[in-house]
Amino acid sequence: MTKETPVFDQSSKTMENEVYSLCFMCSVRCPIRVSTKDGRVTWVQGNPHVAGIDGVLCPRGAAGIALLNDNERLQAPMIRMGPRGSGQWRKATWEEALDYTAEKLKAIIAQYGPESVAFGERANLNTHISKTFMRAIGSPNHYTHDALCKGSVNTACRSLFGYTDAQMSMHYPEARQIILYGRNMFESIAVKEVRNLAAALEKGCELTYIDPRVTVTATRAHRYWMIRPGTDLALNYALMHVIIEEKLYDAAFVKKWVHGFDELREFVRALTPEWAEAETGIPAARIVELARAAGRDKPAVIFHFGYRGAHHQNEIYLRRSILILNALMGSIETRGGVFFKKGPGEVGRKAARKLTEQAHVPKVDKIRFDKVGTPDFPLPDTAHGVAQMLPRAILDEDPYPIKALIVNRFEPLMSVPDTNLTLRAFEKLDFIAAIEINYSDTAWHADVILPESIYLERTDSVQQANGLKPQMFLRNQAVPPRYDTLESAVILKLLAARLGAGDYFPYDSMDELVPWQLDGTGFTRRDFETKGFVSYCQNPIWWDHEMELKFKTASGKVEFQSNLLEEAGYPSFPEYEPVPKPSGDQFRLTVGRIALHTHISTQNNQYLNEVVSKNVLWINEIRAAELGISDGDRVEVSSKAGSGEIEAKVTDSIHPDAVFMLHGFGHDVEYAGRSFKKGLSDALLQENLYDKIGGSPALHDTFVRVKRI
Repeated sequence: MTKETPVFDQSSKTMENEVYSLCFMCSVRCPIRVSTKDGRVTWVQGNPHVAGIDGVLCPRGAAGIALLNDNERLQAPMIRMGPRGSGQWRKATWEEALDYTAEKLKAIIAQYGPESVAFGERANLNTHISKTFMRAIGSPNHYTHDALCKGSVNTACRSLFGYTDAQMSMHYPEARQIILYGRNMFESIAVKEVRNLAAALEKGCELTYIDPRVTVTATRAHRYWMIRPGTDLALNYALMHVIIEEKLYDAAFVKKWVHGFDELREFVRALTPEWAEAETGIPAARIVELARAAGRDKPAVIFHFGYRGAHHQNEIYLRRSILILNALMGSIETRGGVFFKKGPGEVGRKAARKLTEQAHVPKVDKIRFDKVGTPDFPLPDTAHGVAQMLPRAILDEDPYPIKALIVNRFEPLMSVPDTNLTLRAFEKLDFIAAIEINYSDTAWHADVILPESIYLERTDSVQQANGLKPQMFLRNQAVPPRYDTLESAVILKLLAARLGAGDYFPYDSMDELVPWQLDGTGFTRRDFETKGFVSYCQNPIWWDHEMELKFKTASGKVEFQSNLLEEAGYPSFPEYEPVPKPSGDQFRLTVGRIALHTHISTQNNQYLNEVVSKNVLWINEIRAAELGISDGDRVEVSSKAGSGEIEAKVTDSIHPDAVFMLHGFGHDVEYAGRSFKKGLSDALLQENLYDKIGGSPALHDTFVRVKRI
């Protein structure tokens, strides 16, 4: 049920409706209020009842109307007729497309076993359904985009606290010092987080921003440091050195709650600010000044542990160093610091049910394609897997053949480093099915496309939103589907039934699944009508800093010396390895985002494409002059993985060692005409390098050569 508030237009006498829902123009899922008239969306705004949102929406959220009305998005099931990537398709009915998909999967499973099927998706509210689907057919090979973005952040958090990064957050309102490492928050954009940060700055909080490139966030900072790319870890070790030597840390917190402090102190004893200056380019005096400012303002200090933690092959140790700095400040589970998200169990209530929790859903005890959870790759989170291992697993057939791939709004060709490697892997697959809303590059190479209704056209699973005050939100359907599309939850239900696994999906529609989820929570769907969400409690839940910190580590403390790492054979404090410096026409490739686009999914949006339709290559003006490159020149960028052409942006706003390009451009899909061949894909250039401990790809460890065309 959705709220329908009668609002009459005096000129037309036509009833208008308002529906509370959740945006899905990116992964943040901001609460929204959607106005509709005669089955059309007339306005979308942030939910005015949600603190920190207060009616505000980012550009991508506003462009949801353009997505709804886009005549270039998928409109019906499609079956490939010509070679993969040829663009030769025919429309099919849902019965035909689902039967075709099921027949292909049955044949592959019969020949190679269920583990030969892999399912990749951008984690979403229905991920419990896709996981149930894979367990029902007997495959362990469900993976998500999360590891490509923040796998090493996840592992780092677990190594110190026993919690994942998704179970932690930052309390901005009372922070007095915030330090960001390339976390370009003012261009990301998560509306609530940005507004809370802006409010903290207005109240006097100091912001330090560390990045090889000047961003919008850099222009808002009190301190901006153009660090030499790849050397953030050296900076953090020097900060620890000062904090410990000058006794700027929270001694009471460290004594009570930290395991391995003496080992850390000995490790950083020789890692002085002067040593770090030579490595990072940041003056030693500035490093000392920041350490003292943090010590002065503790515990209301946030060293932001990041969202996209996928830069270097030692990413696990960079993210651990940031988290260790928070612990030294005592800013764990404290106002103005880092906190652990609380669930309904804290107040004696139950969370919304998931299909994976059904007792009869099979357990799958088989090695994953990425070997996560085995001695070969023990530490990444099995809940997400490691997506960049998929191309090599397919090509090498190690640990077994992967022959079928299902993707749901996940884009291996433009998200997994080394597009050419992924294309070669695709050639070895017997079958590819894409559940999508747009013609993505991967969908363009699929055998069948199963079109998903967009978020304005569907109801989704309940969002269990844990935090200081645990809540639940609901994405409600605002308008009927514009084209011949279905919800992914229904697509998977229908496909499972054809594979003999329909019993694990106790619903025929989302209007049946949502009440099933809410059963036992104490709430009904009607409770969401007034504001779009429900709360389990009214007051924020903070754990007692003296007595009640519930760390899930072996020691019950914050583990500077990590049992998780060391039991797997990895050191807690490895020797620092100097970062190589590029020379001549060589640069370190760095990538990032902009407020107007989401990863690879919005470049063809009519509104957003009109504002930013392509990416360019930022290059330092001194290095550009040495290479004879002027602003606006076409340049060739090449690496060990691939090469391509792009326009140069010559500027003094990037470190001489680095070049930069926006992620998500360079699409190769003719049916997506606005983004076709616009800009260059960073995945085409990036080598498939990764953090072998934490799990993230090393997106900034590729070196490229640049020359004027």
